[in-house]
Amino acid sequence: MSLRAVARAPQGALSPNPRIRNIIAVGSGKGGVGKSTTAVNLALALAADGARVGILDADVYGPSVPTMLGLSGKPDSPDGKSILPMRAHGIEAMSIGFLVESDTPMIWRGPMATSALTQLLNDTLWGGDEGLDYLLVDLPPGTGDIQLTLSQKIPVAGAVIVTTPQDVATLDARKALKMFEKVEVAVLGLVENMAQHVCSNCGHVEHLFGSGGGERMAAQYGVPLLGSLPLEIGIREQGDAGVPIVASAPESAAAQAYRDTARRLVVELERRPRVSIPISASLCRPEYRPA
Repeated sequence: MSLRAVARAPQGALSPNPRIRNIIAVGSGKGGVGKSTTAVNLALALAADGARVGILDADVYGPSVPTMLGLSGKPDSPDGKSILPMRAHGIEAMSIGFLVESDTPMIWRGPMATSALTQLLNDTLWGGDEGLDYLLVDLPPGTGDIQLTLSQKIPVAGAVIVTTPQDVATLDARKALKMFEKVEVAVLGLVENMAQHVCSNCGHVEHLFGSGGGERMAAQYGVPLLGSLPLEIGIREQGDAGVPIVASAPESAAAQAYRDTARRLVVELERRPRVSIPISASLCRPEYRPA
C-alpha cells in the first residue's frame, strides 16, 4: 500500500510549505499521555506504507524524539544557514535536542521558543529533492505559545489529539481540541492511548485507565476516533532503546494498531480539499523570516 500524498488545504489563507505536502500537528491537553511515543510510531507507520515522512520535535523544553529514534550528534549544514535532517528507521527528524546537550535546560520565554520552532521548520532541508508527504509535529502538551504560533504561521493540514481514556485526561484533551477549532486547524481525529493492557502471563485484558473515554469524547465533538492503542511494556522498552515498536517488531499487535491508526489518519486527511504547490516554489527552499 503506497501513501504518496497530495497537498491538502491548511488553515486560513496560508499556503503549503514548498517542501512538505502535509504538516500534521500531534497534540495533547496534558503531559504523560504518550503523545511523543504515538507521534514517532505514527510517523514510522506512515513510512512503512510507502510515504516520505519526517517528524519535528516541537517540544523545545523537553525534546524526546532523539532518544526515541536512537539519534545523537549534531545535524550537518551544507551552507552554514540551512540544516540537514537526521535520519533513522526510514524517516527524517529534527529537534532542538540535536543542537544542545541532553542535560541543558531550555530556559526560554515564549517568543524565543516559538522562534526556535519556526527556524527549525523553515531552515531544515526536508525531503531532499522530492520533499515530504507528511511532517508530523510533536507539540508540547497544553495550549500555549508554541501551539498558537503553529496555528498562526505554519500551514497545518490537520491536527491529531492524543489522550488516555481516563476522565482527567479527556477533560484536558477537550481544551486542545477546542483550541485547534478556534484557530481553524482541522481536527483529523483522536487517538486513545493506553486503552487496554493484556497480561503477558494469562492474557487477561485490563482497562487500567478506564474504558471508552476517547470514544465518548469523539462522539461528543463529532470527530473520528482514529485508534485505540495498547498499554504494552514493549512499546516503552523499544522507545527507550531508540528502536520504536513499529520498527523493531512490525508484525506485532501493537505495531499493527499504530499502522491501522495511521491509515485512518490518512483517510481523514484525504477528506480535506486539495491544494496545489507551484512547481517553481517546490524547487526552492523558503527563506526563514523571524517572527
